[in-house]
Amino acid sequence: MPLSTAYIVVPAIVAVAGLLALSVKILREYERAVVFTLGRFRGIRGPGLVLLIPFIQVIVRVDLRVHVIEIPSQDVISRDNVSMKVDAVVYFKVVNPERAIIQVQQYQPATNMLAQTTLRAVLGQHDLDEILSERKKLNADVQSILDSHTETWGITVSNVEIRTVELTESMVRAIAKQAEAERDRRAKVIHAEAEFQASQTLVDAARILGATPSAMQLRYLQTLSEIASEQNSTVVFPMPIDILKPLLDLLEKRAAPPGAAA
Repeated sequence: MPLSTAYIVVPAIVAVAGLLALSVKILREYERAVVFTLGRFRGIRGPGLVLLIPFIQVIVRVDLRVHVIEIPSQDVISRDNVSMKVDAVVYFKVVNPERAIIQVQQYQPATNMLAQTTLRAVLGQHDLDEILSERKKLNADVQSILDSHTETWGITVSNVEIRTVELTESMVRAIAKQAEAERDRRAKVIHAEAEFQASQTLVDAARILGATPSAMQLRYLQTLSEIASEQNSTVVFPMPIDILKPLLDLLEKRAAPPGAAA
């Protein structure tokens, strides 16, 4: 090949290769291409081979897989004025590539910033006890609010997980004292309820024994049996007062003066 011909063929091959590189795009299964023709939206293409008109059509690739963004630890003040640091994780995916590119400048940073402000706003409406004990409900609330805002961007927020809630040392000590006081209160309540039930049982037993003298005698004999079964050096036999009453009356009559009235 003459040298002059080579000067023509080689640039032509390079030009053709460059045009092919600009006109042929290959998209993976999870990718879609938002096509613009002279700056105007012309449709969604992909996956697979996509042919473009060089210098006239351009594409913007959109990943349809689930995106994971981490909300960094940030200061949050609860409704009862407790300061804490909270971080979370947000899972979302693009369901409408056209809106994700046209309606918002950069959908991933925008979703991240919206998640941060929404998390602070939602947690600020709840007390500390609710934040610590109802985390699943708070996750659902944040996810619902985010999803309603990002719907116009063609984005669906599938899940939000609050990872850690970090309190100050003084607040941790205060919570520990509160928990200890609550345990003591419950123990005292249980003890009082047990004493009340025991006293009620004793009252019922005394009422039954008082209404049936034979039951009182049986209880008396049972008590003597229990005392006799123990190895004691001294045994004291309790004597019912109704047995001693006739003897006491006789002694009083004999001790009375002769002229005393009967």
